[in-house]
Amino acid sequence: MQSNNKKKICIVASSLGKGGAEKSSALLSILLNKEGYDVHIVSVLNIIDYAYAGKLYNLGSMKELNGTLLGRIKKLMLFKKYLRRHDFDCIIDNRSRVQAYREFIITKFIYNVPTIYVVHNYKTSHAFTKYNWLSGYLYKNEFMTAVSMEARDKFKKKFGLNNIHTIYNTFDSEDILKQSKANNEAALAAGKYILFFGRIDDRHKNLKLLISSFKESMLPELQYKLLLLGDGKDLNEMKKHVREQNLEEHVVFKGFVANPFPFIKHARYTVLTSRNEGFPMVIAESLCVGTPVVSVDCKSGPKEIIINKKNGLLIENHNELALVNALNELITNEELYRYCKQNAKQSIDKFSMEAIAKDWVALIEKVK
Repeated sequence: MQSNNKKKICIVASSLGKGGAEKSSALLSILLNKEGYDVHIVSVLNIIDYAYAGKLYNLGSMKELNGTLLGRIKKLMLFKKYLRRHDFDCIIDNRSRVQAYREFIITKFIYNVPTIYVVHNYKTSHAFTKYNWLSGYLYKNEFMTAVSMEARDKFKKKFGLNNIHTIYNTFDSEDILKQSKANNEAALAAGKYILFFGRIDDRHKNLKLLISSFKESMLPELQYKLLLLGDGKDLNEMKKHVREQNLEEHVVFKGFVANPFPFIKHARYTVLTSRNEGFPMVIAESLCVGTPVVSVDCKSGPKEIIINKKNGLLIENHNELALVNALNELITNEELYRYCKQNAKQSIDKFSMEAIAKDWVALIEKVK
């Protein structure tokens, strides 16, 4: 329920496009706006793809300040002036914080109001600087929230953090379900398939494990295709790998699709083989449209979403045989498949915007 709270909140994001953390920033602006907050968003980069709510301050659009040390300093000063001018009640920092000098300056000299630092990744090098002592010094007594319990527990211990919480990423189920009903012809034309959707980045997503497991499974023989939606730096390498595995007629690279949800809806199931994640939204989005998931138990997130053999299958990471067996099981075991499918949507109620809004409001009020 919307309150009459008009506290001013500033969400700081790397951008509003291309990534999970960026998408969560955009959704958070919508969520807090619905709760009655006066929401502002500062985007460091000029990438604005996702829908958002509130007032946008696009630092990245100032091209003359990009690419040089002087430009970065001027950008920081403009950022500082913007924060002072608006006198925010709370800042929510959704960026990765990997550059030591920049994070020291921002934490100690730019932010002057209560701040919540969000951790979007389990991998330390993707979330913090390489100096553990500095992370402890900067954030020991700051309010932080991680997007999984595993990440929260890891960084609480690693850096001695006193005020780190867990607030999961959320999703707009109404919008997802609406989008899933569009362009059904394209999805249906793909025939029988299992689906990967996301960034084509083998180092992160471990796509070679997916491709090799698919090859060893029964799926090609049963005329199921592996459909990959997305773009990324390893696209050509993965296409080459598929050719080398003689899988060209069984593996389809669809590329980036603005609306993947019809494809997700009509997939037999989706697959996640990542080496690590923070909170993998692809699992929640798949379950939202009623499609079960086969996922490796990477750190972190999958085991906090998937209930094994209830809404999908959760298997040991980096285990090709286990993945092959899981791929086969959700094809051949029709009773298990139907059970996972019927449980999919309700299994993610705790990640709904309404549920996550309560967590954010409680934390913001605690910070104040």
